[in-house]
Amino acid sequence: MRREKTRSRRARTRLRRVPLAAWAALVAVAAGLGLFSGCGGSVLPQVHDEAGRLDLARRLYAKGDAGLAVEALAPFSTSGSGSANVDEAVYLLGLCHLKMKDFSAAQADFERLLRDYPESDSAPSAMYRQGEALWGQARGPDFDQEYTLRALDQWMSFRRDHPDHWLAAEATKRIGESRARLATKLYRTADLYVKLSEFEAARGYFHDVMTEYSDTPLYGDAMIGWAISSAKLGERDTAITLLQNMHEEYKGTAIGDKAEKMLNEMKHWKSGPQKAHRHNKPNEPPPPSQPPSGGGGITP
Repeated sequence: MRREKTRSRRARTRLRRVPLAAWAALVAVAAGLGLFSGCGGSVLPQVHDEAGRLDLARRLYAKGDAGLAVEALAPFSTSGSGSANVDEAVYLLGLCHLKMKDFSAAQADFERLLRDYPESDSAPSAMYRQGEALWGQARGPDFDQEYTLRALDQWMSFRRDHPDHWLAAEATKRIGESRARLATKLYRTADLYVKLSEFEAARGYFHDVMTEYSDTPLYGDAMIGWAISSAKLGERDTAITLLQNMHEEYKGTAIGDKAEKMLNEMKHWKSGPQKAHRHNKPNEPPPPSQPPSGGGGITP
């Protein structure tokens, strides 16, 4: 008995000697592992019906915990479970996947809503969010633009079908971003051909930017690029006239200053067309990670 009492007193003494900071660290670790109930563990509260499950998911999403909201909506992920609010649940699933940057899953959610519940009050918003899911899978202007084009078509269809929707203004903004990216791809391709001294091809791409994407910020730069390509092809007088008009029209702006600078340089160029360099290989744009050597482009 004396030995047991002695060991008990020693154990209590060791517990008292544990620093407060160490206890705090132990508590934090235990809470992180979910060992304490009611301490922010990732265990979902019990719900007794589908309406309560949907309400719980809404609260979790509003708090920023999209992952737990997806868990709460698990019964809705493949079927409606007979709920009258299944369309709302599917839309919320899509929003959660968007927030988690799981864009392919979000795309599937919104497609399901638009396909299976076209009369839902959430359908117009899902139409816009579908564009966001596609945009999230798109890549920069140096890469293939399939998803950019699909997102653009989605937002244009949404704005056409729902011009008074509360997301219509945002759709207009996203349409502008999409068109700017597509214009940038064309412009960079044209600039690449300038570097390769393939001025006829370059002028064609600059012309495409000017005619198809005149509403984008690349319009002025494309005009200057078209003038440079034309001058290199022997049409210097036409190019100079264009640059003079640009300088007068955009005087005091960055594009006007750029046109003036190029105009002063072009006046000293030799007349006549400039011959393209001979290449043993086809002049195809290289991958973005392998730009052509030597420079000579006009990218701003």
